[in-house]
Amino acid sequence: MAKQKYYVVWAGRKTGIFTSWDACESQVNGFKGARFKSFPSKAEAEAAFKADPETQTTKRSRSLSNKKTDNQQAQYIQNSISVDAACSGNPGAMEYRAVYTKTGKEIFHYGPVANGTNNIGEFLAIVHALALLKQKQSALPIYSDSMIAMNWVRKKQARTTIPRDASTEKIWELIDRAHTWLRNNTYPNPLHKWQTKAWGEIKADFGRK
Repeated sequence: MAKQKYYVVWAGRKTGIFTSWDACESQVNGFKGARFKSFPSKAEAEAAFKADPETQTTKRSRSLSNKKTDNQQAQYIQNSISVDAACSGNPGAMEYRAVYTKTGKEIFHYGPVANGTNNIGEFLAIVHALALLKQKQSALPIYSDSMIAMNWVRKKQARTTIPRDASTEKIWELIDRAHTWLRNNTYPNPLHKWQTKAWGEIKADFGRK
């Protein structure tokens, strides 16, 4: 049986002492300037947390931090949410959903809606997940296999070429609502690109390929 470890986070979304790597990783993964280190006992962790982090974080631990936050090729974060979209045609009937990455349990499913695209669905799925997690005060990471949609979210603007007319009004209402949420809210959740070649299809995949 693996020995219990205690993880001290001096700089992260939340600071403190955590008793599992998953809990620690949720605080430091993707957080610029994260500082953390594991200790074999609670007493050592408590003493280190009160001390100057500059004297505690070794070069090795900082390298580990960089490796975990900057290179997600080896392993994805199981304690996270994955989103995906499906579209029959381009444009066509579009739907999207989110699942817990670790279990595959569905969290939400929206659609289908006429005259959408896959990228619009991915964009809406990410924003839907961000809004839901904010309601729950959760900093869980979010995975998407669409870099385009992730960039739209970061820029707070869906750069779709779908024309706005009576046939696409429903889609545009959803996009407008997502734009409004992004412009009026901040969020701590890291957005990660799902590495399909390394990990297989994203856990929220509709399985229609």
